[in-house]
Amino acid sequence: MACAKADFTTRLLLDAGIGPGMRVLDVGCGNGEVSLRLAELVGEDGAVVGIDQSTAALASAQQREAPTGAASLLFVAADLNAPPASLGLFDAVVGRRVLMYQADAPKAVRALARQLLPGGVMVFQEHDTTLAPASLEPFPLHRKATRWLQRMLAAEGADLQCGFHLHATLSQAGLKVQELRAECLVQTPDNDTGLAAIIRACLPRIIALGVATPRQVGIDTLHARLEAERRQAQGIYIGDVMFGCWARKP
Repeated sequence: MACAKADFTTRLLLDAGIGPGMRVLDVGCGNGEVSLRLAELVGEDGAVVGIDQSTAALASAQQREAPTGAASLLFVAADLNAPPASLGLFDAVVGRRVLMYQADAPKAVRALARQLLPGGVMVFQEHDTTLAPASLEPFPLHRKATRWLQRMLAAEGADLQCGFHLHATLSQAGLKVQELRAECLVQTPDNDTGLAAIIRACLPRIIALGVATPRQVGIDTLHARLEAERRQAQGIYIGDVMFGCWARKP
């Protein structure tokens, strides 16, 4: 896998040292997307365990099949604030967009650190939703769609500036931060960053929380309308800011 061509999550995992033979815990694994990526990185001599509280998400994750040469996947229903000791110890603990939902993030990280071997690495990817959207040209529909996501997260009680808090969170949990980085999700006239697909995936939550109605979203035509706006604007649109951090257990 060529690091230069990999997405933000994969580059973060590679740079944090996730590699062949490691045993990794994926917390808040959801449908197993990151778990599968980890399975490919650690290879058949490694192991990946994903935990999540959502039985529906775990049912979806369990349908995933690791490719030849990847580690086998195990998914377990568990609370990341109290991971069962029976899971054993891990070389690495990984999470994406997980700490943003924790009422006491340092406490959650301290609990997870107990699952780490000495010298083990903790890797988290979190986001900041207050720096975006940003653009020089007008992108009214893009901005509206991005605001739907922001309002949804706020209504769910998420920390909208979790990325900025990553260094302090891991440090307060007694870990030694190795690196913190940030990267913007940039849409250009030549590329679509998938905003319509994200809205479609989040639509049930958007509607249930009263953020927008199905008619206001118009999901069946949203992609086409966003595409038309992108072609007309011919500019740069920043829709998300991602933070990645890794730290080691003394």
